[in-house]
Amino acid sequence: MTQPAPPAPHHGPGKQDTTGPATAPAKTAGPARAFGLRADVRNLSLLGVLAVLVAVGGITEPEAFLDTGNLQLILTQASVIGVVTVGMTFVIISGGIDLSVGAMVALASVWATTLATQEYGFAGIAFTAVVVGLAAGLVNGVLIAYGRLVPFIATLAMLASARGLALQITDGKTQIVTVRPVLDLGLPGSYVLGIPPLVLIFAAVTAAGWLLLNRTTFGRRTVAVGGNAEAARLAGIDVRRQRLYLYLLSGLCCGIAAFMLVVLSGSGQNTNGNLYELDAIAAAIIGGTLLSGGRGTIVGSVLGVLVFTTITNIFALNNLQSDVQQIAKGAIIVAAVLVQRRSLRDDGT
Repeated sequence: MTQPAPPAPHHGPGKQDTTGPATAPAKTAGPARAFGLRADVRNLSLLGVLAVLVAVGGITEPEAFLDTGNLQLILTQASVIGVVTVGMTFVIISGGIDLSVGAMVALASVWATTLATQEYGFAGIAFTAVVVGLAAGLVNGVLIAYGRLVPFIATLAMLASARGLALQITDGKTQIVTVRPVLDLGLPGSYVLGIPPLVLIFAAVTAAGWLLLNRTTFGRRTVAVGGNAEAARLAGIDVRRQRLYLYLLSGLCCGIAAFMLVVLSGSGQNTNGNLYELDAIAAAIIGGTLLSGGRGTIVGSVLGVLVFTTITNIFALNNLQSDVQQIAKGAIIVAAVLVQRRSLRDDGT
């Protein structure tokens, strides 16, 4: 008598349900974990660079550089461009670019400091700066997302238009702020535990940006759009709407930065925010944000801002010319891009 054949292995839905999800994450967790490790290494490297810069400043100008007032100045100066950089980081991660951030800061600052606006006091200036930034960002977003203009062209047009409008509003003159509460915000008497209020605003924007990028669906969609816009569309993401929101976010950051700059300078000028776009892009790049999109960190961008601001401060204390500063910044940007390209080659992408 023959033995009954052993039962055939079960390959039905139950088997697939238990093995499919268990093996799928293993295919995606590797790259994500690798990127997180590289981001941590890069951030530690930037912290090391900052430590070296602090040592250089302490050796070359110990009394001036290590003075509490100078350290507060470095953080305050980093705060304005830092807020702009947070918005720029989101745009670059999505695969876009925003060349108009400096011009939007200028436009928002002069619109917020007109005599008519100053009649509404502190709230009027702050509200106007933010609304103008949002409006400019909305125009960029609509042109890029729904007008299908290339981000480079659309934001370049905004750069020229916003600068021109800012010049027209001011007639080439400096608009002095007379609202006392705004001016007081930049004085030592308003510091909280020795920390300038502008630094606290920068810290709040950084924390909000980090949470938005790393802990929300909005952040995941931003990375997805930057990594592969077509794949993101097929996955159900409204790519055009996401891009609109991203340029709105950049405009919001520019409006906040414009108000901070008004507090810092006590005036509104059509030259405000000059070359902010280059500084923000450079800080994001050396912080690890990929120009082609799909990767980036808020912490890295903030560290990049601090590196550049500290370099500028050290050069100023040592009476080095501004052209030397620009050369040093250019060299740092080139080095950061070369490191990015090597990282991509190692990934095989």
